[in-house]
Amino acid sequence: MADSFAPPPFTDSILGIVFDLDGTLVDSRHDFPRMRKTVIQLAERHGVPPGRLSVSEPIPHLLRDAVAILNQGGLPEGQLFRFEKEANDAIDAIELEALPRTVAVPRAAEVLRGLADRGFRLGLLTRSSERFARSALQQTGLLPFFPFLRSRSSPGPVKPSPEALRLLLETMGVAVDRAVVVGDQLLDGECAIAARVRFYAVLLPTGSPIYVAPERFRAGGATAVARDLPELGSYFGVPATRPKPPARAPA
Repeated sequence: MADSFAPPPFTDSILGIVFDLDGTLVDSRHDFPRMRKTVIQLAERHGVPPGRLSVSEPIPHLLRDAVAILNQGGLPEGQLFRFEKEANDAIDAIELEALPRTVAVPRAAEVLRGLADRGFRLGLLTRSSERFARSALQQTGLLPFFPFLRSRSSPGPVKPSPEALRLLLETMGVAVDRAVVVGDQLLDGECAIAARVRFYAVLLPTGSPIYVAPERFRAGGATAVARDLPELGSYFGVPATRPKPPARAPA
């Protein structure tokens, strides 16, 4: 059986690295169950029959399925836009509640600085709103590393649409065959692979309620799976240093 944590081959051609935000670079502990329940309640209020949407689905899939069902039911376009706005406004509000407790994942700044120093172009593709994304990056000291950013608030398609990734790479001046997407969820891989971009997964702590096992990432098409962000950095020549143990007091 292949090693789940074997370094990826052929990294020399990579120029651009596109990161996910939450879970990959910052830990915000968003209340995703509440977000999903709110989206379902709003969808049902606008005409989705009860029971058609599941709280186990990712939020992008819930929104996609709700719009499809409402379209099939003949909901006027104006009401459809109203549902999408109400759902996104509700998600934004719940998301911003997490901002005060949002912190960078261990060694994020160190890894990003090492990648930037080695000449990689860094981009951010997130399902978060522009306000949350920029505020979280500013708060954690990571904003200077990301001159290229697309969020849920950006005009045009949004993640996990492969077109959202292609638009970001175009802005970065990076061809799809010279890019890699880094994320902690299967949705990140779904977006990357649909755009024909390599996907490297980074594992969350095993106790996380949204932890994805390395085998699932591999089955989903990940080229590599890293145990954490420092190990991911080591794939690109950033030393995966660990904190030194405290010095012993003299006897």
